Amino acid sequence: MPRCEQVPPAVDTPVDGVISRMRALDATLHPRDGVAVFNRVYLAVTEAVDRYVDSGRFADPHAAITLDVRFAQRYLEAVEAVAGERRPPACWRPLFQFRRHPGVRPLQFALAGINAHIGHDLALAVVDTCRTLDCAPAELEDEFDAVGDLLVSLEERIREDLMPGPDLLQIADPLTHLLGSWSLERARDATWTAARALWALRGLPDVAEEFTERLDTAVGFAGRMLLTPLPQPSCLP
Repeated sequence: MPRCEQVPPAVDTPVDGVISRMRALDATLHPRDGVAVFNRVYLAVTEAVDRYVDSGRFADPHAAITLDVRFAQRYLEAVEAVAGERRPPACWRPLFQFRRHPGVRPLQFALAGINAHIGHDLALAVVDTCRTLDCAPAELEDEFDAVGDLLVSLEERIREDLMPGPDLLQIADPLTHLLGSWSLERARDATWTAARALWALRGLPDVAEEFTERLDTAVGFAGRMLLTPLPQPSCLP
């Protein structure tokens, strides 16, 4: 794969290292690349989490940092898989497959990436964090909710920033209809349930693996729907 697809190696400081890797990735991608669109959104979220940690807004900063880094690593591993010509998880495949499609709008790319990352990666990151810190999901609920609240607060701004302008109002109705079918709050609630289920299934690895695969497939299907190409303005009557 081209060099521009590669993610720089992590550095020692956890959150700062993640931010550095995403900034470096952003510098190598074309601004209209669907992965670049999501990467910019996720970079803003991660920088906000970092500010929250620095300002003491997390009850348990160590748990918050661990969850944030485990979470980000899932996305960066998907990028690395594509760079190495390996298949990423099913939840990420639609974004990588449609990243250059001219009929997909930036807001669709952003929300499809958020769907993959929240719907699949966050549940696994919660379990990863519990194993690392030797705790149960209930002990991470405050940190999970704080990160989720931050994401929800940013979602409206993301939609406003990336919604087509007046010159594209003729496609706004189908776009609004399409994206109105997905909710970050509902996705976050489902993720918490999935994380608790996976933790409860940790003693049944075969069942946990099947559950994870089905979750991955379902989230990937939702992402494919979010990336439904819309007609170009010149193609409309």
